[in-house]
Amino acid sequence: MRIGTLKESYVADAALFDSRTQHVWLAIGAAALCLFPFLANDYWLYLACLVAINVASSAGLNILTGYTGLVSLGQAAFMGLGAYTVAILQLRWGTPLALNLLAAGVVAMLGGIVVGVPSLRVKGLYLAIVTIAATFIAHFLFANFDFTGGTTGLSMRPARVFGTDLDTSFRLYWLIVPVTVLMLFGAANLFRTRIGRAFIAIRDRDISAEVLGIALLRYKLLSFGLSSFYAGVAGGLFAYFFRVITPESFPLSMSIFFLAAIIVGGMGSTLGSILGAAFMTMVPELLKLIFDLLPGGADLTVFLAPVRLVIFGLLIIVFLVFEPLGLAEMWRRTRRFFHLWPFRN
Repeated sequence: MRIGTLKESYVADAALFDSRTQHVWLAIGAAALCLFPFLANDYWLYLACLVAINVASSAGLNILTGYTGLVSLGQAAFMGLGAYTVAILQLRWGTPLALNLLAAGVVAMLGGIVVGVPSLRVKGLYLAIVTIAATFIAHFLFANFDFTGGTTGLSMRPARVFGTDLDTSFRLYWLIVPVTVLMLFGAANLFRTRIGRAFIAIRDRDISAEVLGIALLRYKLLSFGLSSFYAGVAGGLFAYFFRVITPESFPLSMSIFFLAAIIVGGMGSTLGSILGAAFMTMVPELLKLIFDLLPGGADLTVFLAPVRLVIFGLLIIVFLVFEPLGLAEMWRRTRRFFHLWPFRN
């Protein structure tokens, strides 16, 4: 029960959605997600699925970097672990989809915990270098083992649910988007728990957090594990979506993409994970459109990949300098403006 803006219990104060307006917007959002695949064409369904996969992985990286303050450039490696886990389980044993995705998360989580061990001794730039090393080690393993298909990779059959092949973007939408929504709710609720608050304390001042009784190594490894679990599940969804997995599917540039997504969207914010991943996914599509409109656009597409990396780097610099809190803060300011309008000075 609420009286004005006050709550009468801790449960009410900790509620994720604490107003009728928020419940209405939640219902509208759910309805929009359900109606979208019936109104969109194949191109927009493809983009929606790709955005959802990137949102899931960005939410995981935000747990580690945005909330715990541990910089990582190894997100692509953990996605690769998840993708290869799904592909191998499906091709060799034909295990069900739900088990494959869970296994993908667990395998990536174990890899993340191993990579996170040095985090007690190193942080900042040095920790980023450790995670870059993990990316190259993972690439080497993917390319040089027979069970991963070597440099040619693995090709998968479509996922099957209740006897139906998920072989179109429309059908895959009903797998990828609900899984991503569940993961976002999990991330949002995590930081209302003791574990999430410990992550934030470590980010703000790790020495003070240790003095207060927070076991740094345990919580840093837990943060790495949770972040990697999210990346592994996202990698599993990636495998079901593209159905062809190679070592080149998970380059270092993908890790830079996810780091850029949470910086642009807003670190330490679930909304930032959504906005940043969606925005950064649409940037290459916008670049393709611009190149197509230019004279000789077909010949210019060869420059798309390097130009995209340049744009990602510029976006990181611009947002770090001019809007460190990202698109999420811009959205909050816009809401506050209209909340006070027309009484705002």
